[in-house]
Amino acid sequence: MTEIVLMSDARIAAIPVADCGERLLDVRVRESIAVDPRKEDGSGAFAHLREGVLARLLTAQELLPDGVRLLFVEGYRPPALQRSYFEQYSDALRADHPGWSAEQVREAASRYVSPPEIAPHSAGAAVDLTLMSADGQELDMGTRVNASPEESDGACYTNAPGIPPRARDNRRLLGDALTAAGLVNYPTEWWHWSYGDRYWALATGAEHALYGARERD
Repeated sequence: MTEIVLMSDARIAAIPVADCGERLLDVRVRESIAVDPRKEDGSGAFAHLREGVLARLLTAQELLPDGVRLLFVEGYRPPALQRSYFEQYSDALRADHPGWSAEQVREAASRYVSPPEIAPHSAGAAVDLTLMSADGQELDMGTRVNASPEESDGACYTNAPGIPPRARDNRRLLGDALTAAGLVNYPTEWWHWSYGDRYWALATGAEHALYGARERD
């Protein structure tokens, strides 16, 4: 896709889901992937991904140059938590823009938080991640992970103009490895990548999504 298609787009919701039934696996058992604790929850849900997504992350890690590692931030998000995030951000946008229609709020919110009914995180299909050096330092990506469009003045968009050259190179390094491993990026968030969800299906031309929203076992 060359245009930016938001998660709120009707084309996303129209894609059918034929869930393949893969398990949610804990990425923390794989020593090759570093896991950041910033999104840690009591149940450990954040550190889970569908089996096929995790396999592709491991492939992406192998494609990175020596001295650079993936830093996993968040994977699976229970549907109730996703709904809470979406409603909180929508409420903030509504307060800042009282003249906006419900559709305008929904579209603007979907730049940063997926509508709960189609959210890739709730399918275990999406991962938020960045890069780090061998000594554990996060590489410069131009913004922090999970910077909102308002906070970053749009610099959170993957191809935003005005990103410093080093950050641009690091985004490209991350993107090249993940793309080669079969994941797709949500272009309003440089850190958000997915495989097997509805957004991935639209981006790749697949007939259906492989993963749908689910509760943990």
